[in-house]
Amino acid sequence: MMKTYKVLSLLLSYPTDELQKFLPHVEREMREESLLQEDTISGLVQFCKRHGPLDLTHWQEEYVQLFDYSRSVSLHIFEHIKGESKDRGQAMVNLMEFYKENGMYLTTKELPDYIPAFLEFLSTLPPAKAAELLGETVHV
Repeated sequence: MMKTYKVLSLLLSYPTDELQKFLPHVEREMREESLLQEDTISGLVQFCKRHGPLDLTHWQEEYVQLFDYSRSVSLHIFEHIKGESKDRGQAMVNLMEFYKENGMYLTTKELPDYIPAFLEFLSTLPPAKAAELLGETVHV
């Protein structure tokens, strides 16, 4: 399992008490795999230092303001590719089938193109395959 993708998935998920308690461990997890560049790790560490001591409700409000009210930073991949197109539904079905073919079954109420779910999926793959799939979404 690739911890980096799992940690990134958690950091992009809706803030919870458990996530807030995990923040002090992020730097160690990121450095363990050496998958990210130093400046990226430093940015994540700064994020964790800022959000660790925040009141959880305040952090949740910030999260909702950022991700739920701004389409430009939507956490749904196909929002950026398909927008409101009718092709979006079929793309969701195809992605869900792809997950199932690769042994992942979504247990949340989130759509399959939810970036934290995609990152969690990547965390279960061999590094080369994960990098290949991530590369396919880079242009988004």
